[in-house]
Amino acid sequence: MNLNATLFAQLIVFGILVWFTMRFVWPPIVKALDERAEKVAEGLAAAERGKSDFEQAEKRVAEILAEGRTQVTDMVANAEKRAAQIVEEAKEQAVGEAARIMAQAKADVAQEANRAREALREQVAALAVKGAESILRSEVDASRHAQMLASLKQEL
Repeated sequence: MNLNATLFAQLIVFGILVWFTMRFVWPPIVKALDERAEKVAEGLAAAERGKSDFEQAEKRVAEILAEGRTQVTDMVANAEKRAAQIVEEAKEQAVGEAARIMAQAKADVAQEANRAREALREQVAALAVKGAESILRSEVDASRHAQMLASLKQEL
């Protein structure tokens, strides 16, 4: 066999194979590779977008948490202020009520004292009248008068 003819035939078959591969096999492979590269690029872009969205969401969550903490702190401070205010109002009401009760009690005590004085005056007047009546009915005698006064003292 002739090496030149074989080599030439192999070159022709190789050329046909290269042409066939370039014409029918290579374009679908390149197309598939391009599609795959495009999908990978889209996936990477989506991953980057997801990463940036995640970072933004984390920032937003941190802001919301900080805002929530601030609101809770404000609410607690307002509640403490309101509680102190309620306590002060209750103290003021209690002091006012105590003053009113004390004034009422003093008035009641004064009334009772006046009643007792009036009753005592009436009793003293009655005893004085009774003593005078006794003195006037009996004869005038110093020893008897002293005795009567002593008995009146015991009655008082």
